[in-house]
Amino acid sequence: MAHTRISMYLPPDVNPTQAAIAYGCRALPKLNEELQSEDLLTRQKALMALCDLVHDPEHVYVAINIGCLESLKALLKDSNHMVRIKTTEVLCIMATHNVGREGFLKHDIIAALSGLLNDPQTACRENLHLAFKRLAQLPSGALGIVSSGLIHSLVWKLQKEEERIQELLLDTLAACLLEDATEALNSRVVLFLKEKLLSGNDNIRSKAACTLMAVSIPLEGKKQVCQYDVIPILVHLLKDKVEEVQANAAGALMYATVTTEGKYAALDAEAIQPLLQLLSSPLRKARLNAVKALTMLAEAPEGRRLLQISVPTFRDLEVDTSEAVQRAAQVAIEVIEWKP
Repeated sequence: MAHTRISMYLPPDVNPTQAAIAYGCRALPKLNEELQSEDLLTRQKALMALCDLVHDPEHVYVAINIGCLESLKALLKDSNHMVRIKTTEVLCIMATHNVGREGFLKHDIIAALSGLLNDPQTACRENLHLAFKRLAQLPSGALGIVSSGLIHSLVWKLQKEEERIQELLLDTLAACLLEDATEALNSRVVLFLKEKLLSGNDNIRSKAACTLMAVSIPLEGKKQVCQYDVIPILVHLLKDKVEEVQANAAGALMYATVTTEGKYAALDAEAIQPLLQLLSSPLRKARLNAVKALTMLAEAPEGRRLLQISVPTFRDLEVDTSEAVQRAAQVAIEVIEWKP
């Protein structure tokens, strides 16, 4: 005779750490209510469920409209470290969507996240910096970070954070400084970037050179690059083992050599030969940056004289696969062959 036996185990598809999701349009409102619960386990389960849902931009749109961002802002101050980590993870995922980034700006999430810059949990800080990086991909997001007055803190974090977080910081700063580099320059960002150019981490060297490009666009940035003797290091990086580092170093030199002081600093550091070698790089941006940097150096009589014998190399680039490189090569030839 058969006996009824109730299993001691949960059904295979049930996740005990995640809140049960209500059906249809009640799903997100119910989770939002649970985010505000006084029960710690309820809040944690709701965050776990929300992490899955916000991968869909439609769910992000609904979540913002029903006030989830305000609930998440409150949870950023929660005393439980797991709640803070999962809250930053939810926000980090939301920041992958344009609707999420716009919601951040509308609901002042930047200021709320900045309160965790010194959080003792590494995962929490890593999530918030990844969220900032994604937000900065939007020009208005980068401007929002600059306007929030956070640049000084982000610059100083470069010397304290773990390497993987430093990479995120450099990506964020590179985007933000394209909008406005004033606060960063006042925070001695060039000195910190100079240190990072010497890092043993390939990604950090590459991202530091990329950030230095953004810093070198304004005149004050060009002056500080010369003032702190960064140009000889950039010239050294033109021979780096990593092609991306070479390309970004050439880009930074391209901007730094706009000024007369920068031109002669690069010529003194013997930048011409390694830049000429980059003209055959497989990376399009490396060739383009090198051509433009050499064009800047050709504006100095000494640079023009040294580059006369390399005109055939530039003529070869007039049939480059990239139209931008072709045009840059034509301009370079005109500058090199110019007669006073």
